[in-house]
Amino acid sequence: MNIRETMTPRQRVTEALCHRQPDRMPIDLGMYTASGISAFAYWDLREYLGLPLDEVELCECVQVLPWVQEDILKRLHCDCILLNPGKADLPVWNPRGKYRFHVPEGFSPERDQRGGWTVWKNGQAMRMPPDGYFFDGDWITFSDLWEEPVFSAYMREAERIEKETDYFTAFKGFSPFYSQDVEYFCRMITEPEKLAEENAQLLARQLERAGRLIRESRGRIGAVCLSGDLGCQTAPMCRPESFERVVLPFLKEFCGFFHRNSDMKVFLHSCGTIEPLIPLLVEAGVDILNPVQISAAGMEPRALKRKYGGKIAFWGGGVDTQRVLGFQPEKAVRENVRECVAAFKPGGGYVFAPVHNIMGNISPQDILAVYDEAYRSSFYPARG
Repeated sequence: MNIRETMTPRQRVTEALCHRQPDRMPIDLGMYTASGISAFAYWDLREYLGLPLDEVELCECVQVLPWVQEDILKRLHCDCILLNPGKADLPVWNPRGKYRFHVPEGFSPERDQRGGWTVWKNGQAMRMPPDGYFFDGDWITFSDLWEEPVFSAYMREAERIEKETDYFTAFKGFSPFYSQDVEYFCRMITEPEKLAEENAQLLARQLERAGRLIRESRGRIGAVCLSGDLGCQTAPMCRPESFERVVLPFLKEFCGFFHRNSDMKVFLHSCGTIEPLIPLLVEAGVDILNPVQISAAGMEPRALKRKYGGKIAFWGGGVDTQRVLGFQPEKAVRENVRECVAAFKPGGGYVFAPVHNIMGNISPQDILAVYDEAYRSSFYPARG
């Protein structure tokens, strides 16, 4: 067994995504907003490890997710980093007790009569109860990645990551050519021609933006991230034939554009039972599937790896956050990590991360158990 690292983090992730076996399995916490950690759990983890608490910055306000700092990435043996330009002198929000988070400009929660928080913006609202860990309601964002000076700030941060670190990073800012709401999935049946027309227009806009990203990122970004849930707990939310008709042609052209003009991989986040749709995602050219919800029906790790392991890379599925992490003792958590790694790791094509984000009530000890066990299980046999 090889127990020595021989690759940089960026090399390791790139090798794995090309379905080749690196020195060890890559590990992620927080490169994407569905492979991260609640800011509450993150604060507790930093406090437990004796790390500074004065620069915990939210990168995503609906889920209350922090930018994971490099001291934590190193402690947990992570190979990826969020593409987050950040800003100096951000306002501070104290949701309760000891927790104090730097937040984006424009994020101004108001106390309600019950002690919870409400955020209003342009007629939209989202709310968090007094003891909550995230907001519910409208999905409110506080910047447009494509507007200036925001986009240029992201490109400068990509350059900094390339020159000053060895981490792999990705860009989030594209649509997967479907919406994850029930009305849209009904329209797939009732108005497929209309949706196809809308997607044709969307494709033109997205290819223009894709060209801009490729030109200005200059090879510094490893993947582009798309997000849209296609599954519920027991079945997909649309029929494969509807997806094939309404989404596939446009998603396929989008993926092909990146593959023809760059080395960037296409990363798709889609929760739930989506196994019946994976062949179509492969046909479309999707390179990476996240979060790999192994607790959903038909998403058993060994079966997924056996059927699709050489066709699509899995990013996630490393510990069951719905039934194990936060619900069972540390011994069971470690065992679950070992089982998942054993299923997904062989031959590459896998980046370790929990299923979706680590929730706010997860203890530092359990988080360390997950990542220490993943690292312990990460090395591949030495070549030759």
